[in-house]
Amino acid sequence: MTLRQEFQFSQGSLQDFVDCKRRFQLRYIEQLSWPAIAADPILDHERNMDLGIQFHRLVQQHQLGIHEEKLTRMVNDAQLQVWWQNYLQHQPKDLPEQRHTEFLLSGSLEQRRLIGKYDLIAIEPGQRAIIVDWKTSKHTPKRQWLQDKLQTRVYLYLLTKAGAHLNNGKPFEPEQVSMMYWFANAPETPEIFRYDATQFADDEAYLSELIHTIDQLDIDSFPLTDNERHCRFCTYRSLCDRGLAAGDLNDLEDDFSQEDLDIDLDLEHIAEIEF
Repeated sequence: MTLRQEFQFSQGSLQDFVDCKRRFQLRYIEQLSWPAIAADPILDHERNMDLGIQFHRLVQQHQLGIHEEKLTRMVNDAQLQVWWQNYLQHQPKDLPEQRHTEFLLSGSLEQRRLIGKYDLIAIEPGQRAIIVDWKTSKHTPKRQWLQDKLQTRVYLYLLTKAGAHLNNGKPFEPEQVSMMYWFANAPETPEIFRYDATQFADDEAYLSELIHTIDQLDIDSFPLTDNERHCRFCTYRSLCDRGLAAGDLNDLEDDFSQEDLDIDLDLEHIAEIEF
């Protein structure tokens, strides 16, 4: 059993492979659903995820031009109200006026499709492109952890590689692209990553090798991770004999984001945008 031909790689699927090859196998090759909860208490976890979705929707509508007063009347949760006010008071400054929200990019790499869904891309054609990712996690991850995440590498690389149609038909130079993580619980201290040609080349080599490696592996070459920390919030942990109880949300470490639990947007099933 191998990956289906139409499979599209995303930062989520690649991160799964890096974290645990067996998780990648179970989720994307065998397409196995496993009814374990990702985190406990389950009601708190579900509430946090739902509030995160609501916050992203509010910000998207605001970026599209809907007046903040109208949106504020839609907020009926205390935590969501805090995040929303933090956004209104400390939203990113000096963003280019051309905005693309919940935007899907698709490019070709190693004869596969690589896709990314962006919260916001703000563009000044011919000058700069800024990726903004809204985070509602309880803890602010460490900068090095964010820098190493596949999301950072894929999003910067893919916009540089496949964003020409957003720049009057001309590819962005790596130095014109940057990425900002904005934290609803720490709105005054976003993390900003600037790109350059060296990092672009490194990312292209790394992502190409990663995808090539996955396509070359046989079914018996997907071992469990040696880092059992990744198992605490994985829905497959009981299937892999890595514990029955879900990880406690209150035990999340500073470098482990609420949004990086074993839940994703299932981007592999979103129709790609051609360019």
